[in-house]
Amino acid sequence: MAKITKTFNAGKTKAFTALRDIDLQIDMNRITVFVGPSGSGKTTLLSIIGCMSRPTSGRIFLNGRETTSLTQRFATEVRRNTFGFIFQSYNLIRGITVLENTMIPAYPGGSKHGIVKRKAMDLLDRLKIGSKAHQKVESLSGGEQQRVAIARALINGPSVVIADEPTAHLDTDLVMALLDIIAEIKEEGKTILIASHDPLIFQSSIVDRVVNLRDGAVVE
Repeated sequence: MAKITKTFNAGKTKAFTALRDIDLQIDMNRITVFVGPSGSGKTTLLSIIGCMSRPTSGRIFLNGRETTSLTQRFATEVRRNTFGFIFQSYNLIRGITVLENTMIPAYPGGSKHGIVKRKAMDLLDRLKIGSKAHQKVESLSGGEQQRVAIARALINGPSVVIADEPTAHLDTDLVMALLDIIAEIKEEGKTILIASHDPLIFQSSIVDRVVNLRDGAVVE
């Protein structure tokens, strides 16, 4: 990425610059953790990398292809085919089952229902929560919901997994379990980007690089 700047409410009296001229090369097939205090720009940066929002200025390249100038349609396609997202609040849909939540991101791709269902069950079994596939997600514990969120993030076979504060609601044992899962995902050759202020995450031996952010800029 080159000279990435993001300003909210640009040109208005309440304009706020969340990112300032960020130049960064992120290695593929590695775990990179973005750390910094609240308001440092971690979430904003991940949302831009993941084609969920656009920078005010600057350019992002993915495998040599610029993504910041893509139309909304193509940006959505890149986001669906390239990235899997694990959100801080999980963003699971209450009232439907674990299996249904896991399958949702695959529907726009047009895959047959039976194929998607089998893939979802394989992921849930791998994450040791397949026995609860037909329970409503609101009946699960925080750690179980986290595993559903991970399965959902992997359903489309993304090459890049983005996790925003994935341990915010987890105790130490569950954090360590999550790190084991992340290590397994890395072994499959996936790139993992994490925003976290949790020392258990950014001090972990599985992490390849830590990027410090403060006031919207990279701190060397």
